[in-house]
Amino acid sequence: MNNQVILIAGTEKTRQALHNQLNELLGEYIEILSYAVDEHLPPRLEEGLIIYSSKLIELEASHIVTGERKTITAERTMNYEKIDRLFDLPKGTEVLCVNDTVQMAEETIDTLIKSGMDHLSYRSYYPGARISEAVSTAITPGEVAIVPSFVSEVVDIGVRLIDISTLFEILDHFQLKGRLGGIISKKYTSRIIELSQKLAEVNRQTASLNRHLKQIVDGVNEGVMAVDASGKVTVFNPFMETYTGMSTSFVVGKTLGEVFSDPQLVRFLQSSSEEAKLFSVHSYSLMVYRFQWDRTDDVLIIFKDTDETISMEKAARRKLRETGYIAKHHFRDIVGESFQIEEAKRLASKLAKAELPLLIEGENGTGKELFASAVHNHSKRKHEPFLAVNCSALPEDLLESELFGYEEGSFTGAKKGGKKGLFEQADGGTLFLDEIGDISLKLQARLLRVVQEMEVRKIGGTKNINVDVRIIAATNKPIRELIQSGDFREDLYHRLSVLFLHIPPLRERMDDLEVLIHHFLKETDQTTRKMSPKLMEQLKTHSWTGNVRELRNVVSYLITVSEEDWLTPEDLAGQPLFKKKEPSTLPEEEKQRVILTLIYDLHREVNRASRKLISERSQHSDYPMTEQQTRKVIKELEGQGLVQVKRGKTGTELTKSGMHYIERNGRP
Repeated sequence: MNNQVILIAGTEKTRQALHNQLNELLGEYIEILSYAVDEHLPPRLEEGLIIYSSKLIELEASHIVTGERKTITAERTMNYEKIDRLFDLPKGTEVLCVNDTVQMAEETIDTLIKSGMDHLSYRSYYPGARISEAVSTAITPGEVAIVPSFVSEVVDIGVRLIDISTLFEILDHFQLKGRLGGIISKKYTSRIIELSQKLAEVNRQTASLNRHLKQIVDGVNEGVMAVDASGKVTVFNPFMETYTGMSTSFVVGKTLGEVFSDPQLVRFLQSSSEEAKLFSVHSYSLMVYRFQWDRTDDVLIIFKDTDETISMEKAARRKLRETGYIAKHHFRDIVGESFQIEEAKRLASKLAKAELPLLIEGENGTGKELFASAVHNHSKRKHEPFLAVNCSALPEDLLESELFGYEEGSFTGAKKGGKKGLFEQADGGTLFLDEIGDISLKLQARLLRVVQEMEVRKIGGTKNINVDVRIIAATNKPIRELIQSGDFREDLYHRLSVLFLHIPPLRERMDDLEVLIHHFLKETDQTTRKMSPKLMEQLKTHSWTGNVRELRNVVSYLITVSEEDWLTPEDLAGQPLFKKKEPSTLPEEEKQRVILTLIYDLHREVNRASRKLISERSQHSDYPMTEQQTRKVIKELEGQGLVQVKRGKTGTELTKSGMHYIERNGRP
């Protein structure tokens, strides 16, 4: 007898899978040849046992088989090595079973159900089939290419393999059953046994998980119940027993209408589009939250006692106040009516809703911490800690221990038991890092790891601690210039500035000057005090390099030194920033006046003011300066808000404050 098996399959993929299966099980004893209808068939097959992969293939290929000889149409079954992926799909999930014909799709469904995969709701799909696009999951035995495009999740269970009954039929034909039957059976069933073991382990894990979940659900301080797709209660924890006066054993299996007498509550739980609503159940005022799973139509319902929630929130806020870990300011506390400040507040309120790092940029005295505090209080973390640290106020080693904490004995003077760092203390809340541009490169590297991984390691520690902290950083320095000079890490900058907010300086929102002055007078109960028009004009032309903080100080000075309600420029005579200076005794200021005038003239003449041009023009003044000296003076003027340095041909420009300075002090 010719010991040759000729396999005929439909596609090349099926041919390869079935050829490999036959070769693995029978290749030592029988020669295996194979062909695919889609690829190439010989004109005639004159010898060997013919195995068709399906009845459809038998109809397509039987014409090439000559003579009266044995043919077998294979019985097919699932690939048990891949079928366990179906256990991940929840019970009742609606799935498309995709194959190349309606017969093959139905046959696949039948095989899946017979294999124990009966927890899913199957619908057959094949090219040309019409079906709703609501089904998002598809199962296919290797026919991924024909899965419809609207399906978002595809489970490829691989080509269906030849069943053991067909394998024994092949052995019978070659009179090898007695000799090889046990071996083949053992090889074949080992995979089924492995699947059964996996299934048993899944069942054990599920039972264990259910026990743990029950312990968790029973232990929470809220009412928890669940309802399945048929409307029956499946979960009912002890707090629900308290709220309803009914036992879990009585309620489970009942419908919502049998548990609650309030028809509005029942309607809300059954079909409401709302997610939360307040109801009265017996003597309890309960906020009811409804969550529905799209796949299974199961519903989870949470009942929160509003009185208990309010008291817990009050206690939490009280504790935060006691520790000082609380944000004191809201957006309503930010004073101003100008477009610039209103736009900054509008943008900040949007940024508050996100959980991403935020970088606030602004000069000293503009209110960066005020904005950071308001952002926290407008966010989901408003009931959690808000901690702030000024990075420029502490030496590097002290700042490092404050941020990251330390273990006992990690350095001389370390507290017994160690100390939590600010990142740990702010867990769940917000950490505000003011003057971030002043931290060392060493601390920048440590901070980068925290921002990337949300893990901190204490000084002297060996383990990483997970934290959940929103970082708000602030700076009054040009970070991009620090990056170019190598003083600030670019990767840290990009991590911190996912969200960005610029706080305008006071000189760019002078419309707010009178509003702010009135606010400061009201704050100190000095509303009878009034500013004379001349004083107000003098204040409006001031450069305000210290911004709102400087304005507050000036108002405090005025109401302290003046004995009258009518405040005049004379009341500012003793204030250093407003005291008239003698140019002859202040050569540095004269240099600044020269530079400001040259910038003004150059822009009128050639519309550009580079350092080189300014230096060349200064040679004809009383204060000739080199390019390096010019750069130094321009840097000072920029710090005072009198000029703005731009890249490109424009060079340096006067700000509004710079123009006011020239108008007020005249040309040198």
